[in-house]
Amino acid sequence: MEHVHLAAEEDDLYSGYNDYNPTFDSEELDNDAGFQQAVRTSHGRRPPMTAKFPGTAIGGRALGTSFGVESSFGCESRLLKSRMPMASSMGRPMTGAVQDGAARPMTAVRAAGYSSAMTRGSTFDPLGQSKGPAPPLEGKSEDTPDEKVKILEKKVNDLIEESCLAHGHGDLQLSLDRAKEAGRKERALVRQREQSGNADHINLDLTYSVLFNLATQYANNDMYAEALNTYQVIVKNKMFSNAGRLKVNMANIHFKQKNYPKAIKLYRMALDQISNSHKEMRIKIMQNIGVVFIRMGQYSDAITSFEHIMSECPNIKTGFNLILCYYAIGDRERMKKAFQKLICVPLGIDEEDKYIPPNDDTHANLVIEAIKNDKLHQMERERKALAEKFIMTSAKLIAPAIEATFAAGFDWCVDMVKSSQYVELANDLEINKAITYLRQRDFNQLEAVETLKTFEKKDSRVKSAAATNLSFLYFLEKDYDQADRYADLAMTADRYNPAALINKGNTVFVKKDYEKAAEFYKEALRNDSSCTEALYNLGLTYKRLGRLEESLDCFLKLHAILRNSSQVMWQLANLFEMLEDPHQAIEWLMQLITVTPTDPQVLAKLGELYDSEGDKSQAFQYYQESFRYFPSNIDVIEWLGAYYIDTQFCEKAIQYFERATLIQPTQVKWQLMVASCYRRSGNYQKALETYKDIHRKFPENVECLRFLVRLCTDMGMKEVQDYATKLKKVEKMKEIREQRVKSAREGSARGTRREGSASSVCTPDPVRHLPKKDSEVDIKAVSHPEPKHSPLLAQGRDSGHSSHGTSAKGERLSAKMRALPGSNEPYEASSQRDIDASYVDPLGAPMERPKTAAKKRNEEDEFADEELGDDLLPE
Repeated sequence: MEHVHLAAEEDDLYSGYNDYNPTFDSEELDNDAGFQQAVRTSHGRRPPMTAKFPGTAIGGRALGTSFGVESSFGCESRLLKSRMPMASSMGRPMTGAVQDGAARPMTAVRAAGYSSAMTRGSTFDPLGQSKGPAPPLEGKSEDTPDEKVKILEKKVNDLIEESCLAHGHGDLQLSLDRAKEAGRKERALVRQREQSGNADHINLDLTYSVLFNLATQYANNDMYAEALNTYQVIVKNKMFSNAGRLKVNMANIHFKQKNYPKAIKLYRMALDQISNSHKEMRIKIMQNIGVVFIRMGQYSDAITSFEHIMSECPNIKTGFNLILCYYAIGDRERMKKAFQKLICVPLGIDEEDKYIPPNDDTHANLVIEAIKNDKLHQMERERKALAEKFIMTSAKLIAPAIEATFAAGFDWCVDMVKSSQYVELANDLEINKAITYLRQRDFNQLEAVETLKTFEKKDSRVKSAAATNLSFLYFLEKDYDQADRYADLAMTADRYNPAALINKGNTVFVKKDYEKAAEFYKEALRNDSSCTEALYNLGLTYKRLGRLEESLDCFLKLHAILRNSSQVMWQLANLFEMLEDPHQAIEWLMQLITVTPTDPQVLAKLGELYDSEGDKSQAFQYYQESFRYFPSNIDVIEWLGAYYIDTQFCEKAIQYFERATLIQPTQVKWQLMVASCYRRSGNYQKALETYKDIHRKFPENVECLRFLVRLCTDMGMKEVQDYATKLKKVEKMKEIREQRVKSAREGSARGTRREGSASSVCTPDPVRHLPKKDSEVDIKAVSHPEPKHSPLLAQGRDSGHSSHGTSAKGERLSAKMRALPGSNEPYEASSQRDIDASYVDPLGAPMERPKTAAKKRNEEDEFADEELGDDLLPE
């Protein structure tokens, strides 16, 4: 009892429970140097216990399965050291004892991976990591038939996939090659199965995929016979389920080959093999049948198909085709009913109000912003635009046919549209009504103008469109004040309307305020970078301002957009000529004649450039081609005549000067050239007759009388005295006339000097020097046929010939004409200068703007056809 301690009253009965021995702190074992040393070495390992006799764990002492019971008072003499084990009552060895050289397993912890069968010196390795990495897996042998079959199947699937991907990338030939290779591999696979005795296990799905892909690629490569044969193989094989549907593809191929009866037969066979549960597919096949009947001209049969579709599952395309059929047979009442059905077809799209974000809900705003321009919304917009296009085209098509007058028919269509879900199209239809008046060449029709003026009080979009068209109309009528007024009105309604800005720039351009016009064109380009009219007009403006490099940059950009525009190519060639780069000018003209090979003015320009480069043979070739397409160009005729005279073929030059005489019969110089060519070729009698004929038409022509006197003198004719007397009278009259002109000029000069001395204190007003107007320049005016459509292009071409270019050309041709006879020299048969001195080179005058083949119409037709002619044609 001396070791029993009673707790004092002041001691805490529950103290010490939170205290623990630091030895049991397992979190600090990583920092315990002694523990880590024991783990890494054999320092802490005890030698295994061996038993000297069975049933004991420690030699010499019998160990029981339980320890002795310690005194309940926990004396300080630590009775744990003197614990005495008790022997097992059954005599079995304790857990972990060694028996017959093997340790008995520790059954309590075997499941955790521990074992007592470790030999001395072995480490604790429950995961078996000391044995090294696991041996590699045994590879499967490819020599077995099943493995060969699997490898071939994988290759076939890969080839089919490669074929589909190649077609998606647009490489049709590669897709066909892969499809053919897949077919070869699949046949090798079938033979492999037959050799291995597994013919019953053929993969029919793989065979179907190979054949179907091969037929599709044949059709994509326009190899229709091979495609039909491949489809036939699939259809005739009874082992393929639903193969009859492929007759639709076969019918499509016959449709492309214009074998319409065969196409209808296959469409109907496919329709018979498709159950009523596949309603959508049956509707599409019936729609194809109706289209084929339209191609065959069997409108009644087509109407039957389309009416069935509109009663079962109405859609926009079928409704439009039905209207076309009724229009073809001229049934007014059924046209009206079909139009009413068309505008009632549901589109199945959400309202635009769905995409207007609320102001108070941030999360909803983010969602709407995310879906505002996603693929689904884009598809909805495309579907709505297509429906509006069909409705507009239908209205413009049937309006003249459903009522007695065009206006009444259009008004009925407008009323129907106003009562439908396409209310916003009503204004567009009315604008199209006004434009249709203009397309009918009825520019003085007040109805069109009045219709457009009614939109001045509408909403901004419609007002801007109407004002744009009015501005364009007045610009064509050269009423520039009204055009400017309505252009301002259109800009006020919609400042971002590029067509309005272009029309405003055009009105400023005709007033020669080129800097301001360029600003309007630039603003139009900022609002719509793809506006080709603004870019073209900006290039013309820079050209007028003499900023040739900037103009060249505009037209090069325009050429990148409009690759085959003859106007753009002409402007580029003209700019390079003005920049004194004839080689580049020739290159652009060569590209131009690939687009318009029969344009005589382009061919003549090529001849002129080659002539300036000294290449007479090429110049002659292009001048000859220009004359062949347009034999009334005086410049070309003159050059060809001079070329033949220069090459000593005066007989060939006669036909060209005779044609010039027919074109300009009041010009005596062409007839004198004909007579001179006869004289140079030695045909004096024909030359004399020609001179006499000229004298009868122009009795006061001095040059003709001089040549008559010389020819009659040399030929010894009696008429020489009469012609000499007439020559003296004409020369005397000419001298008197020249003296009067000279005295009049001297008198006016003296009067000018007197006026100048009297008003010496006055200073003249400065004169604004404007660029020389070389030729008429057509700028691109823009109409706005429909508010939703892009502005149309007004065709025109600026020749842009520089003054130095034409004068140089005149000098060159004047040098050529020196070989013709002169009037101030005595007649010599071998003279190199024997033409009248009054000859004036017509090539010194500015050339007119070149006209392509499309420009041979009058200006009114050009405006009506090309300004407004692209919008109202039904597809």
